[in-house]
Amino acid sequence: MNAQNQTGISEFIILGFKNLQEIHFLLFSGFLTIYLFTVLWNTFIIIMVMVDQKLRTPMYFFLGNLSFLDICYTTTTIPQMLDFLMRERSSISYVGCVLQLYFFFSFVGSECLLLAVMAFDRYVAICNPLRYSLIIRKNVCLQLASVSWAGGFLNSALHTHFAFQLPFCGDNHLDAFYCDIPPLLKLSCGDISLNQRLLLSIGLIVAWTPLFCILLSYTYIISTVLKMRSPEGRQKAFSTCSSHLTVVLLYYGSCIFTYLRPIPSESSVNGKLIPLMYSILTPLLNPVIYTLRNKDVKKAWRSMMGKI
Repeated sequence: MNAQNQTGISEFIILGFKNLQEIHFLLFSGFLTIYLFTVLWNTFIIIMVMVDQKLRTPMYFFLGNLSFLDICYTTTTIPQMLDFLMRERSSISYVGCVLQLYFFFSFVGSECLLLAVMAFDRYVAICNPLRYSLIIRKNVCLQLASVSWAGGFLNSALHTHFAFQLPFCGDNHLDAFYCDIPPLLKLSCGDISLNQRLLLSIGLIVAWTPLFCILLSYTYIISTVLKMRSPEGRQKAFSTCSSHLTVVLLYYGSCIFTYLRPIPSESSVNGKLIPLMYSILTPLLNPVIYTLRNKDVKKAWRSMMGKI
């Protein structure tokens, strides 16, 4: 918190909606609808994984973790965005910004790692099916999920600490929709080279390495699936994996654009809108993608609806 003492900044002004005054009610309605559907869909997936015996497998255990992550990091941003849209002044306290950045970045990093774990699970299931139950045991699932969560929170702790060690020389207008690292770095009047190196170097561990592992896993998966003699087997394998791969492309594409590139000196529309894609739209689309493409989830959904 030294930066606060040095600069005297007690709050940040969020400028994300400053030029959209005439459509505030429309934005409020849209964000509220997206948030409610996101929480509802992901909660249903978590409940189905917990209740349905057929979904008590490693793949759905990781899917339940993904759904919980999606609920968590949309909750760190959207409720406050809704509050900003209802007020003329959209300010967040210094401490509030620290907390929002820390938890949001924790969940983002955890999801990056969890998506790699899910790819590994699919790789073992398709390429080494006879050894699947031996390799992906219950305690291994718990360990992999724990490492994903711990890695995300540790990554965020480093970035948050060094971001708020920077001096902010008077200007507290944050050109973003919520507290995030790139817009914060643009406000600093100090040397941000260390922060940029951290984004790139730690990003290599949290983003690029998992992405490489995912792509490598799917290279082996596709090669194995194409060798299958059964058309039904190929279709089931591709159906299972295509959902995860779609989520990976949506999520990693927007995250890499936001964090793993040089911080631009001027703000841009893309620089503000693309973070909304993975922070708002991706958590909404994840359960839809998995539900529409997965027969087991659809069966569990119909079964649960029939009991209500």
